[in-house]
Amino acid sequence: MGAFAITARDADSRARAGVLSTLHGDVDTPAFVPLATKGFVRGVAPSEVAGLGYQMVLGNTFHLFLAPGHELIQRAGGLHGFSGWPGPIITDSGGFQIFSMGHGTVADEIKGRAPSGPERAGAVLAVEESGVRFRSYLDGAERELTPELSMAVQSALGSDIALVLDECTPFHISREQTARSSERTHRWLERCLAWHADHGRPSQLVYGIVQGGVHEDLRRQSAALVADSGSAGIAIGGSLGREKEQMHEIVGWATAELGDGHESKPRHLLGIGEIDDLIAGVELGIDTFDCAMPTRLGRHGVALVADPDARWRVNLHGARWGESREPVMGGCPCPTCAAGHTRAWLRHLLHQREPLAGRLLTLHNLAFVARVMGNLRAAIARGRLSQTAAALRAGAAP
Repeated sequence: MGAFAITARDADSRARAGVLSTLHGDVDTPAFVPLATKGFVRGVAPSEVAGLGYQMVLGNTFHLFLAPGHELIQRAGGLHGFSGWPGPIITDSGGFQIFSMGHGTVADEIKGRAPSGPERAGAVLAVEESGVRFRSYLDGAERELTPELSMAVQSALGSDIALVLDECTPFHISREQTARSSERTHRWLERCLAWHADHGRPSQLVYGIVQGGVHEDLRRQSAALVADSGSAGIAIGGSLGREKEQMHEIVGWATAELGDGHESKPRHLLGIGEIDDLIAGVELGIDTFDCAMPTRLGRHGVALVADPDARWRVNLHGARWGESREPVMGGCPCPTCAAGHTRAWLRHLLHQREPLAGRLLTLHNLAFVARVMGNLRAAIARGRLSQTAAALRAGAAP
């Protein structure tokens, strides 16, 4: 039996429910994966993350490589022993962080602004066949990340799932540049798989990454090549376009290539977590997702609520909540709402710059996303995905 078993399928879409088996436990899919970027989910203890229903978290290879260093983490018992998270962990390869140093976030690229985010003080010096040379945002030192080193770091971290190093390109470059980059990513894939075969942990699953930018033929070719590569799973990454409709189309091109003999390979969509995108991604056949959205919004005073017209958001900084005795969301069973904390009090905490506000809203947001995914999983099993998806899109509370 493989690492992924499909337990139910939706008759009207590519959606499927399943169980992803890893050394540190099973993950019921489709599932959202919170970011434990630097070895922790910001503001939330590992036991609380598990208590909200999450079975897997994502650690960031690039950041952990720079600090505290994979050697230290390995001596501490790997990322599981170091962080105290007992369940499955997936680690990314570092490719997206290199993209961020060179081009900024996807939002930066779309809006044409200078790079922002935690990597902005660093710089990409060269992307070469051997790997990527960059200047560390921590101390300015020149470092190099190669496919082999990325795999070695992830092996030392002891993650259950490792992603191969890829080159993530912006969507505005030419088709020819995108094709050259995708070909390099495919060569790096071969090197990552070769290193893993010779030196890696047998229990560690390795996912290849589909690139190809916004070009249908390149995306389909990349998906087919990754599926045939011998990787245990398939991640879809890179620039997914300027608008949601284009992103859904690009994801659909990839998953269309992953049928037949490749159905048993789990599919992960990198960096996507908006509520409408989770619903669409499940319908397109994605099994797992990761994104900073719920935790980042919480830290900035924004809560997820059942209001699609407002992008499932309410900003609690607003003056209108100054005397509100409403909970964040009526009927919500999360720890924040169940404790009776009002919007007015949370707004007060935010305006006092009290870190507790971000923590309470992060708990709420993670719980909201967990319930959305739970509803979608249950709907696939019951043969009612289309009805559940329509209800969520219309504003039904998960």
